[in-house]
Amino acid sequence: MNEKELRLLLESVAKGSLSVEKAQTHLKNIAFEDVDGYANVDHHRAIRKGFPEVIFGQGKTSQQIVGIMSAMSKASDEVILVTRIGSEKALDVIKAFPDAQFHSDANMLILSRKEPGIKSDGNILVISAGTSDIPVAKEAYLTAKSMGNHVTTIFDVGVAGIHRLFAHRAKIERASVIVVVAGMEGALPSVVAGMVKAPVIAVPTSVGYGAGFGGIAALLGMLNSCSSNVAVVNIDNGFGAGYMASSINQIAAH
Repeated sequence: MNEKELRLLLESVAKGSLSVEKAQTHLKNIAFEDVDGYANVDHHRAIRKGFPEVIFGQGKTSQQIVGIMSAMSKASDEVILVTRIGSEKALDVIKAFPDAQFHSDANMLILSRKEPGIKSDGNILVISAGTSDIPVAKEAYLTAKSMGNHVTTIFDVGVAGIHRLFAHRAKIERASVIVVVAGMEGALPSVVAGMVKAPVIAVPTSVGYGAGFGGIAALLGMLNSCSSNVAVVNIDNGFGAGYMASSINQIAAH
């Protein structure tokens, strides 16, 4: 249940078109709901944060994901995101929810029963340094898109061929928030941030050779950026970057 749905429910009670008993049933699990002892679904999150709980698929069984999604879908028609879910689990989930879409390039499953309304005029831009960084960039893109934002992308414009980035200069300068995804030495966010006044969210990826230490080299490079408008999320955390970009982009809408 989101804030709008809660208000409509309370107005229905006030008008007498909905009984107190029925409203009580609707609100029974408004805080959280225990799902067979393996999950406590936070139904209240959509009210206090403006977006429902997101399911982290890694480490969960297909049955657990289906159970959590069932509880969420009964409580509200808000979009449901499942991150870090492989194709085998996704196929199992789609059997239970045929309308769900699996995005294999981002390891993300989305159940959206209505088109997310755009909540801000601003545009979020997601940039990847290399083609190998696209899966993490797509996770950021799909997250921000599902949260009701205009989102565009530019892929494979890393520092090894920096002229490719400059070909998109006008698009970069128009963005309200920019997510930059890079592995290897993680230099691209500093370059992009030096071009614009918009906040840049840097995402280090685990892409790289041995001395990259699974993304730690890129993470440290981004944390040591000399561009003052750079903030950094965890390694491969495209979801966190997309969520933060949406939060910044929608500040004026609250």
